[in-house]
Amino acid sequence: MERVYLKRTSRLHSGHLWVFSNEIEGSLRRYQPGDIVELRDKKENFLGIGYINPHSLITIRILTKKKEEINRRFFEKRLRDALSYRERFLPSYYFATPQSSFRVVYSESDFLPGLIVDKYADWIVIQSLTAGMDRFVEKIAEVLNQLLKPSTIFLKNDAPQRTLEGLELTNTFLKGSGESLPLIKEGEVLLKVDPVEGQKTGFFLDQRENRLCLSGLINCYLRHQQEVKGLDLFCYSGAWGLQLAKIGAEVLFIDSSEKALGLAKENAEINGLMQRVSFLRADVFDYLTEAKAQEFDFIILDPPAFVKSRQKIKEAIKGYRFINSSAMRLIKKGGILCTSSCSHHISRETFLDILRSAAKDSGRSLRILEIRSQAKDHPILLQVPETEYLKCVIAQVI
Repeated sequence: MERVYLKRTSRLHSGHLWVFSNEIEGSLRRYQPGDIVELRDKKENFLGIGYINPHSLITIRILTKKKEEINRRFFEKRLRDALSYRERFLPSYYFATPQSSFRVVYSESDFLPGLIVDKYADWIVIQSLTAGMDRFVEKIAEVLNQLLKPSTIFLKNDAPQRTLEGLELTNTFLKGSGESLPLIKEGEVLLKVDPVEGQKTGFFLDQRENRLCLSGLINCYLRHQQEVKGLDLFCYSGAWGLQLAKIGAEVLFIDSSEKALGLAKENAEINGLMQRVSFLRADVFDYLTEAKAQEFDFIILDPPAFVKSRQKIKEAIKGYRFINSSAMRLIKKGGILCTSSCSHHISRETFLDILRSAAKDSGRSLRILEIRSQAKDHPILLQVPETEYLKCVIAQVI
């Protein structure tokens, strides 16, 4: 195993798992993407073992700070640890039905940087985002097959991040053929998930607890008002709005993707909710510009990430401010806005500042009901702040 010497080690000593190219002593030319390396400081002190990609700004990602082999046994232990965490801290209903779903591995937070694993009923979906993880995907799949015994293992390697690592974008079935898509259960709602053609790994498990929280609040709201109607904007497969339709709300689902709306409609049919829902294919920005003021009891805003780099922050803030101020204008006095940002580069404080500005623009005030983050199966590793990305604010508009 090659040794890599670091000029600076404060980041690693603080618990972070990344090493950047400017922290490494000497030339990187002799390394191949994905090589396993041992890290040392200038005094030959052992720092850890990771994988290297000389072509990536994040040049080394740490796998362990112990002297141990990176082999099948290593990955089996890591995966068992990840499952143990979820069994300990997730509610038992996450595991209680054939439709159970949760994130099995969340990259650095499970000390497996560059790896995402999601369970959708009897499907396992794997995303390998780095050259280092690509070398071990087959071993990881073998272990997951042993531990979870799924009918299908799908390698969904079409994430744009892979291009930064010099990797191809490919999707492959490692087990099964995907003849029938998985059906998962969230609260009392059944949802079909499309890992093959859907966004990310097919669904957004990170908002599960936030969706159930909003459902509880709207249920309280319904006690004081017989009819409640609202919008699910950027609706994708309809997971937010269907929770509310299930408890009696009327929901208009809006998305620019015909395929997303088709999946949302199919999910509404599965749950017998077609009488309470309607669908509109439209650009959300255009819709918000043209819609009438104070028309809805609630609006859900769960847009895709507006910012993928620091250079785009100002542009993203402008976008978030517009959609939130526009949504506030459309909500009846006393109604509810549920708004999110999944952009890591937009901090919680920045997002709250955006909402303050949006409230000023709209001439409304916000009374905060909940400030929430990502679900517990997407744990935040304190020493790696990049693992925290999701902000969800539920507020009364007055």
